Amino acid sequence: MGGLSAMGTGRFEKVIEQAKKTIASQPDFALAYTSLAVGNFFLDRFEEAEDGLRLASARKLEIPAFLVYRYNIAFLKGDQAQMNQAVALAKGKHGAEHWITHSQALVMARSGRLQEARTFSSRARDLARQVGTLEAAATYQAAAAVWEACYGNAAEARRNATAALALSSGRDVEYAAALALALSGELSRSQALAGDLEKRFPEDTFARFTYVPVLRALSSLNRGHPADSIEQLRIALSYELAVNGLNRNLYLGGLHSAYGRGEALVAARRYAEAAAEFQKILDHRGIVGADPIGALAHLKLGRAFGLSGDTAKAKTAYQDFLNLWKDADPDIPILKQAKAEYARL
Repeated sequence: MGGLSAMGTGRFEKVIEQAKKTIASQPDFALAYTSLAVGNFFLDRFEEAEDGLRLASARKLEIPAFLVYRYNIAFLKGDQAQMNQAVALAKGKHGAEHWITHSQALVMARSGRLQEARTFSSRARDLARQVGTLEAAATYQAAAAVWEACYGNAAEARRNATAALALSSGRDVEYAAALALALSGELSRSQALAGDLEKRFPEDTFARFTYVPVLRALSSLNRGHPADSIEQLRIALSYELAVNGLNRNLYLGGLHSAYGRGEALVAARRYAEAAAEFQKILDHRGIVGADPIGALAHLKLGRAFGLSGDTAKAKTAYQDFLNLWKDADPDIPILKQAKAEYARL
């Protein structure tokens, strides 16, 4: 179906246009409705995305992606009833149940409810294995490694990354595992995986313009070279607002490059520019989805404002983060840090 390649380069209007044409000529072609919904989702047009799913439902078309996107749209709209309904409809459905269970894990992790997130993630992996989709199981575990690393649980992040890589050496699994390893201080392992991605996927858009630059930049940042990190992420700007293999399937979100660039700019004491990168994450909710950086961007924004001397804006950003994490597990390292920093403002 035409239009699918446009997602990888961020041409979502083209995706929507082509989807509408396909629906007009082939009204029972389910993937056209997926493209219509997904194109609108990534443009933050959540009502229009829902309309696309309703059109498919009216024609009694059903594929797993419909329920998963329905759940994620409801999450971004704050509609718990619709989220619950999507979960109930996915129950026992071969392709949908493990996928939507992973989405539940991500949502829990994004709000700091890690014990619940771990339970959902384990369940998602078990369900995926039961139906023989080992690549999905590996991706779910790699995604868990990322959120553990983001929140300061380095040992848990490394354990999950190692387990994911034992299941699969797929492109998206390798990237997510390498990202978790980089964020948890395992730079040599992360860079080895970046090198493998570079070697195996030299012409792949996702690997070339997002995965490898992000991993290289995090290595430079962790070695104390923020200027190098910023330069390495310059190439990522071309497709920063496009989808990749992870956020297209809602396994994780996008804009990791903006997150890394923001961190590097903070390290370089370029606080206003850093704040703009974290705000970019907050301004593109569909691209980011339920990825943990969608919550952490508030905290990082608060830190950037605080370091620049804008205490009022810093307090607001910290409050936004702490409100999102009001039901979070109290022992998460990054939550303890955030509360201590907020108290000092």
